Amino acid sequence: MKNKYTLPRALSIAIVILSLPSCNEDSAPEKVTAFEDTSHLLGGDTTVTETSRKAFTLSARNLEAEHKSNFFVGNSFFNKNWVQAPASAEARDGLGPLFIARSCSGCHTQDGRGRPPLEGENYNSLLFRLGVKKGNIVIPHPIYGDQLQTKSLGNIKEPDMTVRYEVITGTFQDGTKYSLQKPIYKLSGEQDTLISPRVAQAVIGLGLLEAIPEETLREWADPNDENQDGISGRINQVYDIETGKLSIGRFGWKANQPNIRQQVASAFNGDIGITTSMKPDENHTSEQSQGLAHLPSGGSPEVSDKILDAVTLYCQTIAVPAQREYKSKSVSKGRELFNSMNCNACHKEKITTSDHPIRSLTDQIINPYTDLLLHDMGEGLADHSPDNEASGTEWRTAPLWGIGLVKTVNKHTRFLHDGRARNIEEAILWHGGEAKQSQQKYLNLPEQDRKSLLDFLNSL
Repeated sequence: MKNKYTLPRALSIAIVILSLPSCNEDSAPEKVTAFEDTSHLLGGDTTVTETSRKAFTLSARNLEAEHKSNFFVGNSFFNKNWVQAPASAEARDGLGPLFIARSCSGCHTQDGRGRPPLEGENYNSLLFRLGVKKGNIVIPHPIYGDQLQTKSLGNIKEPDMTVRYEVITGTFQDGTKYSLQKPIYKLSGEQDTLISPRVAQAVIGLGLLEAIPEETLREWADPNDENQDGISGRINQVYDIETGKLSIGRFGWKANQPNIRQQVASAFNGDIGITTSMKPDENHTSEQSQGLAHLPSGGSPEVSDKILDAVTLYCQTIAVPAQREYKSKSVSKGRELFNSMNCNACHKEKITTSDHPIRSLTDQIINPYTDLLLHDMGEGLADHSPDNEASGTEWRTAPLWGIGLVKTVNKHTRFLHDGRARNIEEAILWHGGEAKQSQQKYLNLPEQDRKSLLDFLNSL
């Protein structure tokens, strides 16, 4: 078995050099007094003030020196392409045989958010979960598994996915018209396959979300809507590979992963075709093995625990940028509207983190604007594809921190789980189910108030 634990000398030197800018004073949050409202420091003491295209790439401002080397090791393995085995770069071979991208950043460009493909582009940052009904349960597709792979190193090719858009029109109470695009997906040659499209999310503040106490999430959950406010958030119970027990799901569009390490291992396996100690099997089914069995492996596993841990730490400690223009009258008005419309019932603001193995993430007052719970978002956003305990109409509340910088970082403004919303306003208008009342209130707002609410969201 190849040794994946030894890093090349050149990479070790590069890590030392790269680690120096992490203390860049330009990214430090401004000083605040003991009694000043610090809610604009969305990630607490981890917050940075970078607003360029690199806004999602910096380490937590207060990251301990002992973790900085691993942060840059993880950064390297997150951003560099993996190659087919065998290769001289043994620490980076093992790509495929089925995959979507050659690197993590192939989907999470600049650690940011993906989008649907433009005409003629491949599906890089929008993946598709697949399933078929078997009685009352949903199982992975018997040939293609639980995820569509758009690329292959062998003579196996999975079906093509196409999308067309249906235009939906509507009118605000003040007479202003709007239009939405409803995507309709088609998997070639398949009639009964369940399709769940999921775009790559921004990789910021994940360790802080991991550090939100379990008791906080359980306190927020109200599956039977006992307080009769129309909001019935639910916890998704998912399998934790390392403990062998069910745990609270926190990550992914349907909260189907319990922690960042398992999320990273699953992405290595499903998206790049790289095995780890947590996910030791190649990502193809027995029906596909004959056409892929001749391809060499990059080791067993292809990613060492040392590298897996480094990428995990990197994802845990990417900083959250501070809120901008938070003192402006329009943004302040928008925040008031956000709360009065009950948006904060799901998009929680002030949360205090608990103990975490990375000390810089512990006891932080954060404003992620999420409760990490599942909510019924209505038929308009339904994929009809259950995921663990998440139903076909439920989605995890998406964090809103960083949402206003997506245009700068990723050069687009596509939102929601499949990127159907072309801007933040369309994302609001797609809200249904438990969020229908808030959506209706937005439809009834006068134009200036709608602008203030959007100014607030764009300031995050």
